[in-house]
Amino acid sequence: MADALIAELLKQLASVVFEYPKQAVTLVLNAEEDVHSFSSNLKAIQAVLEDAEKKQLKEARVRDWLQKLKDVSYEMVDVLDEWNTEILKQQVEQGENAFVAKTKVCFPTPADCFCFGQVNKAIHHHNIARSIKKLNEKLTVIAAEKEKYEFHLSTIRGTDEQLIQLQKTSSLVDISTIFGREEEKEYLLSMLLRESNQDGGRFLVIPIVGMGGLGKTTLAQLAYNDETVTARFDKKVWVCVSDPFDEIKISKAIIENLGGTQSTSNELETLLLCIRSQVENKKFLLVLDDVWTEDKTKWENLKLPVIMQSCAEGSTILVTTRKQGVAKMMKATGSMIKLDRLKDRDCLALFNSIAFLDREEDEANGFGAIGEEIVKKCKGLPLAAKTLGRLVWYKKTRKEWQEVLNSKIWELEEVEEQVFRPLLLSYYDLAPAVKMCLLYCAIFPKDCVLSKDILIELWMSQDYLNSEKNKQKRRIGQHYFESLAMRSFFQDFYKDEMGNIRECKMHDIVHDFVHFLTEKEFIVIEMVEGANQRMELLGDKVRHLTLTSVPEGPLPTSCYGCKNMRSLMLLNSRLTTISPNSILQMKCLRTLNLCSNMLNEVPKEISELIHLRYMNLSDNEALKELPDAVCDLYNLQTLDLKCCEELERLPKAMGKLINLKHLYVAGCSKLRYLPKGIGSLKSLQVLDCFYVCEGDNDEALKLGYLGIMDQLQGRLRIERLGHNAEDDASEIEKAQLGSKEHISDFFVVFQGNENPDAVQRNGDAEIVKALLQPNQNLESLSIYYCHGTTESLYRIKSLRNLRQLSLNGCPFCEAFPPLGKLPSLEILTIDELFNVKKVGVEFLGIEEEEVSGIVFPKLKQLTFKFMDNWEEWAFPSEITIMPRLSFLYMRECPKLKALPGFLYKITTLRTLMIWASPILGRDYEVGVGKEWHNISHIPNIAITPWH
Repeated sequence: MADALIAELLKQLASVVFEYPKQAVTLVLNAEEDVHSFSSNLKAIQAVLEDAEKKQLKEARVRDWLQKLKDVSYEMVDVLDEWNTEILKQQVEQGENAFVAKTKVCFPTPADCFCFGQVNKAIHHHNIARSIKKLNEKLTVIAAEKEKYEFHLSTIRGTDEQLIQLQKTSSLVDISTIFGREEEKEYLLSMLLRESNQDGGRFLVIPIVGMGGLGKTTLAQLAYNDETVTARFDKKVWVCVSDPFDEIKISKAIIENLGGTQSTSNELETLLLCIRSQVENKKFLLVLDDVWTEDKTKWENLKLPVIMQSCAEGSTILVTTRKQGVAKMMKATGSMIKLDRLKDRDCLALFNSIAFLDREEDEANGFGAIGEEIVKKCKGLPLAAKTLGRLVWYKKTRKEWQEVLNSKIWELEEVEEQVFRPLLLSYYDLAPAVKMCLLYCAIFPKDCVLSKDILIELWMSQDYLNSEKNKQKRRIGQHYFESLAMRSFFQDFYKDEMGNIRECKMHDIVHDFVHFLTEKEFIVIEMVEGANQRMELLGDKVRHLTLTSVPEGPLPTSCYGCKNMRSLMLLNSRLTTISPNSILQMKCLRTLNLCSNMLNEVPKEISELIHLRYMNLSDNEALKELPDAVCDLYNLQTLDLKCCEELERLPKAMGKLINLKHLYVAGCSKLRYLPKGIGSLKSLQVLDCFYVCEGDNDEALKLGYLGIMDQLQGRLRIERLGHNAEDDASEIEKAQLGSKEHISDFFVVFQGNENPDAVQRNGDAEIVKALLQPNQNLESLSIYYCHGTTESLYRIKSLRNLRQLSLNGCPFCEAFPPLGKLPSLEILTIDELFNVKKVGVEFLGIEEEEVSGIVFPKLKQLTFKFMDNWEEWAFPSEITIMPRLSFLYMRECPKLKALPGFLYKITTLRTLMIWASPILGRDYEVGVGKEWHNISHIPNIAITPWH
């Protein structure tokens, strides 16, 4: 971790010396000589860091030396950041004056804003210079100490960008072939699908036991997702247990996964009764993944055996665990599946499937023999084989493969787990900044679901994503994430409908590995009400702290000793207050996550956190406003306020947040408007929701201000359109949405009115026409509650790259717009178009004389819901329609008489679901309906006449 920290610090020091005028450096710092000396010492140390990082695993004195180096480096980063913040303050003061006179604000560069008398007055340059001098003296001693450790010079490495270029966008992330577990899988399936237990019991407990990295969870997933298993059980639930074994937490997770609402009760008996009511007389499959506790009392308290007795015969609890004692505790050793290491041939097959992907010719050119020797180091561990396979996939020469085979890391005895050795090899092969991104994941508890976008913003808040080529940081973060995913550090990917990775997890062994490397700096503590409130102070070595399940009340006093803390995250907690005193003791914070709490106030002392880059206050339903002091956080990059339902206003001076890149306010239903100052934030890249002001308010941000926000990207949601249609249409024209080439997803919501007059209907139509300016990069479009006619939606057909479209609650559309010629459309949802009675050739977007061709060429998913008056659906038979359709869902189409004939011929259709559509439900009823024979070839059919 030290190598990346020092690489970033050297960049900052270079910017001090070279980017700002020499007079400014001399005047503000009066420490140019110390800056040069500090940089020189760092470069000398950097040359031996690779060797030092490896030796620390065996030598405690090297570990201590690296710790001192990191401490000094962190301090210098903070000193430079303090100085830079004063410069930002100068920019803001000048920018505020400019904003008064102009709509568009261009902040001056640091070089332009140096009025030396003012800077001398504003910055305590003497104190900063003294700090740098003191730190330079410390570093000089540390640099001298390195000689006694006899470090070897590091191998010259490429830059982070060069290393990233080695990647491909192939399906390395998605490799899911299983090797060597066929017998175990068949045995597990046979037990799950049995008609009755041999011992006569109503339910069975099946433990899968084996050491970390053997594939226990993978085997359980294979069975859990098997179609025959899904068909056999009425209810299925998967719960990640891990350590500690918390009966209440597990019970709540079961309830949520059963489809119940999130329970606020902490009474175990109440929760267990709730579970029982939902699974009684049902065949129930419960998977408890990663169980550690052998405490019989905890297992008995959960009363799962009692609950399972009320389920239908054949119900099963499937458990994965590293401990055979867990199977004994559960009295299930007779049905235990013990996973052994993979056989050599299976381990080699797994390794080869990854190492030689898209490079099969190398296997016969000398690489294969080396690969066989590398696989012997894996000791039959699948995770090790996958990790090493992905490591050498990046290596293009036999010499590089040989270096992996001969690495001294295999000789380490101190490494706690055998699988850590291949992980270390893969870890050391990462670029320095990517290493830091991986290690930062130690801030999350085990089994935590990681959002890719949030992860990237957290990395950004710690300055891990800087680039010499001034590339966009979010794009760099995407590359880093892909690099880690492709090397098996991430797994269990969740993708959205568009195929984009949104979430992932870390294998528990990988989680143990990152904690092994960061044990003093990263601390995760699960609070237990009444037990942890008086825990010992954690000390100044803690840099990143996560507290989970904090009970209702103030911030625990255990945080107060962490004066060097750079991250504080509260997860699944009920914090109500954070005192000014606690804020003042955490002045090094760069990341503050207080989401999902009961916080009702943010103290004004928040402005003292001058290093803060990321602040998440989402889901604090009692929070009504933010203090104006938030606007003094000049380094703030991310402000997340999602689902703060009582939030009524944002500070007027938000234009001072000149580094703000991500603003999240979706779900703030009482937020009347966004403040006008946001219009000056040209750096804003993500604005997840724009609330159109319902009246004339000089303090409100107008839609037209989006015109100067040329960095906006991703999704843009606009709500409350149509209140003043003429003004809205005019503002949308000024917003230049058609030129926002980085916006890929539009989500627009109109005011909605059950009885709109003709003026509003015409106004909505004009707004839609203005919204649908040709933006050829647009991939997703959702329109809600528009009162325009079908003709106002015709511009949709010009969006050539549109992949997903949703039309909802458009009551005055009497037909569907012509969409069939959209070449990229994959997902289409049409909901609450009450006036549509017939769907025919007009929907296909073809001319009357066309008698051949393909329409909806890429459509895969089609959904119709709440189409109250739809009676007929008929298309011409001469044209190829929806040749790739795989999923059709129809809900509450009560008057629709029949499905169109083209659906009977589509061989790609895998799933058909029809709900609450009585005519269709009768005629296509499974096995007996008069039209059943036309759809019986479809593999997955669910037809329910009513709700």
